[in-house]
Formats: sequence, C-alpha cells, structure tokens
Amino acid sequence: MNVWIRALRVRQWPKNAVVLAAFFFALGDPTQQVSLPQLSRAIVAAGIFCLASSAVYLLNDIRDRERDRMHPVKRRRPIAGGELALAPVVVVALLLAAVVLAGAAALSLKFLETVAAYFVMQAAYTLLLKQAPLVDVLVIAAGFVIRAIAGARAIRAGLSHWLLLCAFLLALFLALCKRRGEKHHVGAVEPATRPALAGYGEKLLDQLIAIVAAATIACYAIYTLWPDTVAKFHTHRLVYTTPFVIYGLFRYLDLVYRHDLGDEPEHVLLTDAPTLINLALYGVAVLTVLLGPR
Repeated sequence: MNVWIRALRVRQWPKNAVVLAAFFFALGDPTQQVSLPQLSRAIVAAGIFCLASSAVYLLNDIRDRERDRMHPVKRRRPIAGGELALAPVVVVALLLAAVVLAGAAALSLKFLETVAAYFVMQAAYTLLLKQAPLVDVLVIAAGFVIRAIAGARAIRAGLSHWLLLCAFLLALFLALCKRRGEKHHVGAVEPATRPALAGYGEKLLDQLIAIVAAATIACYAIYTLWPDTVAKFHTHRLVYTTPFVIYGLFRYLDLVYRHDLGDEPEHVLLTDAPTLINLALYGVAVLTVLLGPR
C-alpha cells in the first residue's frame, strides 16, 4: 500500500485545494448564496482532481521511467525503481481516469468539460510540452487556473478574472522556484533527467522569479481594490489582507535562496510552520473581512 501511495503521489494532493477557491471567495457575496451542499460539491470536485492528478502522475512516470532512473531522487520512484510492474500501473491509471470522468459528469457537464480539458493539457505536457523551456512552467501554472475554474463550475459560482490571474502567477512563481531548485541540484545530469532544464540558467530563473513575485503581489492588491470586487463584497477592506500575501512570498523566497528548498514546494508548504501560520491567519483575515460588519 505504501508503494501505491508513493506512486499516486498522495503527498501532492493538497495542491488541488485551489479547487475550493471559488467557494471560499464566494462567502460574503450576497449575489452568490453559497451553502453547505455547495461546499460538499466543492470538496467532491477537489477529490476528483486528486484522482485525476494521480492518473496523470502514473502515466507520466511510465513515460519518464528511463530518465528518472538517472536522477538522484526520482530513481526512487516506484515505477522507475521497479517496485511496480507496468501492466497494473496502466490499468490503475485508466481506472482512475474512468472514475474521474464519471464523477465529473455526475457533478455537471461544465465541470466534465473542464476536467477533460485538464486531461488533454496534461497529455500534451507529458508527450511534448515538458521538453520546452518556459512553456513547461506556463503549462504547469495553467493547470492551477483550470482547477480554479473547475471549482467554480462545480458549485455554479463566479470567479474574478483577477483572482484567476493571481492563481496563475502564484503557480508560475512556485514552478519557477522548483525549476531553480532542480537546476541547482541535478547538475551535470540535467539534460538526461529533464531536457527542458538545459534551456534555463540560474540567473534567468532568478530574474523571472523576481518579476513574477512582484506581479503576484501587484495583481492581488489590484484584485482587492477592483471596483467589481468592492461592489461584490461591499467592502474595500480586502486590501488589508495583502501583507499576508507579501509575507508568504517573502518567506518562500527565503526558503528557496537561504535554505535551498525550492525543488519540493508541496513539502515546504505543508511542513514550514511560519508558512502554515501565515496561511491560517490569511484565511481568518479574509473571513473576518467578508463575514464581518460592512
């Protein structure tokens, strides 16, 4: 069971929490009366994306098993390490995909369309786009936008385009930090383990990370003060949550540059105490603003 848990990359499931963003930011909006049944639909949608991402990971690891065997860390993955035979992995991946599509159809046709788009994009990424420098991180970031849109469609709620842009930029920031960590750690074996890394330089990645971090902060601040946002929530006080976003990015940059932890964002985001405390305080601040007196 432990081998399958590792193969399905269960530890990366928390990234699918972005599916819940639409419900979270619909709280306090009088035009969108969210309720517990909608929360349950959002949670089911997030679960569906957990299974979808696991199906993609399995097929990706099958395709990359030869390259992974030359990587100092990835060679310990169950498929690359020979702990799992290919036939049962393919069967499980296809079963997961079938369950995902059936579950998505049960929620709504729009949600099913979004899940199908996610599968198509991931197939293109696995087969071709992951080899293209810069394009690879843009596709990764787009995956999080698709997750956010899927969450909105699951509960039939609206989601600000500024918020979608924030999700894209934040995911792009994390992806660039991950590439920098990989570039720093794999050294001479980089062309064999991930060909796209040969198209990156650490100085380029440093500049891109700085640009995207600044853009993320600016985009979030604009979202909180955008007329549509103020009209939607009847308050301009969401801007007061911006310092939590700034601290979160600064803390992650500290972990990347001073502690050299950028190549495993899912591990950092789940284990770093200051980051978790900041995230909790951010959630409390947003709820206080949205549910508090106008």
